Amino acid sequence: MKTYTLSDIYTQDNVACQSERYKKAAESFKELFGNAQVRFFSAPGRTEIGGNHTDHNFGKVLAAGVSLDVIAAVTATDDNIIEVKSEGFEKDTVDISDLNVRENEKNTSAALIRGVCAGFKDRGYNIGGFKAYTTSNVLKGSGLSSSAAFEVLLCTILNSLYNSGEISDIEAAQISQYAENEYFGKPSGLMDQMASSVGSFITIDFNDPKKPVINKINFDFKKCGYSLCIVDTKGNHADLTPEYAAIPNEMKSVARLFGKNVLRGISKKQILQRIGEIRQKCGDRALLRALHFIDDNDRVDAQSQALKIGDFDAFLKKVNESGDSSYKYLQNIYANSTPREQGLSVGLYLAGEVLNGTGASRVHGGGFAGTIQAFVPNDKLSEFISVLDGAFGEGSCHVLSIRPVGGVEVSL
Repeated sequence: MKTYTLSDIYTQDNVACQSERYKKAAESFKELFGNAQVRFFSAPGRTEIGGNHTDHNFGKVLAAGVSLDVIAAVTATDDNIIEVKSEGFEKDTVDISDLNVRENEKNTSAALIRGVCAGFKDRGYNIGGFKAYTTSNVLKGSGLSSSAAFEVLLCTILNSLYNSGEISDIEAAQISQYAENEYFGKPSGLMDQMASSVGSFITIDFNDPKKPVINKINFDFKKCGYSLCIVDTKGNHADLTPEYAAIPNEMKSVARLFGKNVLRGISKKQILQRIGEIRQKCGDRALLRALHFIDDNDRVDAQSQALKIGDFDAFLKKVNESGDSSYKYLQNIYANSTPREQGLSVGLYLAGEVLNGTGASRVHGGGFAGTIQAFVPNDKLSEFISVLDGAFGEGSCHVLSIRPVGGVEVSL
């Protein structure tokens, strides 16, 4: 299995800081487990860039691995025990001679460890014991998917220690999803795990959800002159489940008028031809959300093509169009049940003021509360951070970069 240097993974101005981070992880490992030869591993968080609320109707998404990651100092053992101590959490000790689902482990990292090992065994791969100390800077609750990064990290460790790197990035993502669905108990899609496992920009086509088509886009983000910012608007996600659930439900209500379960495969022309019937039977919001799905699905292709040919301006235009569509038609920027809380709207307004026709901004992830995403010209980055932190509190604006690789073994 190929190993990567810090310079392969991180931006040049961040290598020294990362080197210290890995050394501290090794020291923490030694304090916990004693002297041993350790190996290092890393898996990134992810960001959704195109295709807002398209996956659940078998659409397309554009996502990317980001510079924030979870890292591990690891040594293999000759038993069937996996011990993982994650910074800030109690140590997990899992006997992998028993890979049955345990109800009392649901929603715990122990469930993910057992589930990943079960996924390996089910596919005929080797598993074995190890000791690991992990530390993460993937922001929780930011839509960057810290759980997927942890799952991919486990896959990367087992792949390297016991399978000579034979397992593909796609299989690692599928095993990670299996662990989260069946053992952890969360019915997540595949986007989070795939973006973490593959890294860089990727498109995922869910037309056949059992066999999604994944394509990696090789684009050197470091050279484009922009920074990727994720801004935490400090919104409250509590009691928003009905708002999230209404989006796929309303889209699918339109699909059912055409005798289908999902919108994929229905054209804009077909919807516009029956617009009166849809308005009457499904309502205006369902109609608008269906139109958003079709347009944003097409935008993923346009965005990926722009990146492939190196036209970053065209890419940014489509990012803005996606954000505009989410605001007007998908309508996931604030919850109708809590009209006093519109942090995403405030964030997008302020981003627009600073960017002033440059860059791009949009809602990030599911919406209604949480984070916005912006591509900010480097010469406006200081002002952007100052304005957004001024509104939402110091440290609310996080500056990231697109990571060129997914889950990897690291050589210092």
